[in-house]
Amino acid sequence: MKSKIEELVRKNIRNLAPYSSARDEYSGKEGIFLDANENPFGIYNRYPDPYQPALKQKLAELKNTNPENIFIGNGSDEVIDLAFRIFCEPRLDKALTFVPTYGMYEVSANINDVELIKLPLNTNFQIERKDLEPYFLDEFLKLIFICSPNNPTGNLLKIEDIEFILENFNGIVIIDEAYIDFCEQPSFIEKIAKYPNLIIIQTLSKAWGMAGIRLGIGVMNEEILSYYNRVKAPYNISVINQKTALEILNNEEKFHQKVKDILIEKQQLIEKLSALKIIKKIFPSNANFLLVEVENADEIYEKLIQKKIIVRNRNSVIKNCMRISVGTPEENEALLNALKEQKND
Repeated sequence: MKSKIEELVRKNIRNLAPYSSARDEYSGKEGIFLDANENPFGIYNRYPDPYQPALKQKLAELKNTNPENIFIGNGSDEVIDLAFRIFCEPRLDKALTFVPTYGMYEVSANINDVELIKLPLNTNFQIERKDLEPYFLDEFLKLIFICSPNNPTGNLLKIEDIEFILENFNGIVIIDEAYIDFCEQPSFIEKIAKYPNLIIIQTLSKAWGMAGIRLGIGVMNEEILSYYNRVKAPYNISVINQKTALEILNNEEKFHQKVKDILIEKQQLIEKLSALKIIKKIFPSNANFLLVEVENADEIYEKLIQKKIIVRNRNSVIKNCMRISVGTPEENEALLNALKEQKND
């Protein structure tokens, strides 16, 4: 008898015989390795462990979960893409998200030829349950993506709304917590055991400062993880990236200090931006960025570009809004000075 998760998985993925790498067939660390057609000379001449056990163990300690529940991807985008490939039949199944939100959900849906339903958040950038409920009856809806704290709005979505979805939707719910380290709300990781249809996405790119390493984290139950391991590329995380990530993760004190510094800078940035007439509104933020409404986003953006100050123009998504990442004290001061000068142009 199939489990509920197995019923959601595409038939060809259920029947897929995964690639068996040399390190799947022999996982020992010592020996004369003549099995993988590697160059016998060099520093990084050997393939990495395909399942990253040391890195998963460290992440499990930091995230208060089990290594058996962790998938490590080449960026969070791999975790997103594999969800489509595992659960969605192209040109048949559907996914849903709430807009405005992170653009890669739509890009991945398009790549995998899956229809993405985009439900607008309300004026407070929260989920409207009444708009969502009819979609629970759609048998072809397999995935719901929820970004919280949301990008580009910066706010947390209500826990009760997310749990309502988890309890009433028969498909897979993916909560993207890329910015969770910048707020005090607990991660939904603690609810993995309660909700078997839940996948949590986190990243090392933001608060941990490892954007250049490209490591994303998926936390899920072991049944879903077995399909992720079946579909992923054999050696998706390099030796160098695993080693570098472990070195950084072992310095928790530095991590917490950086997050504290960013949050202090964010508060100061809010106060100083609020004093500028050019700024019409600063939206509440639980992330390391601010969504601000200005008089003319396109014009202000271009003038900032001329001064080599690059923010994100979100005018095409939210009228006259820009997304500003919190920088160093010097970078933030340069931004504020440039905005003050525009007022006098």
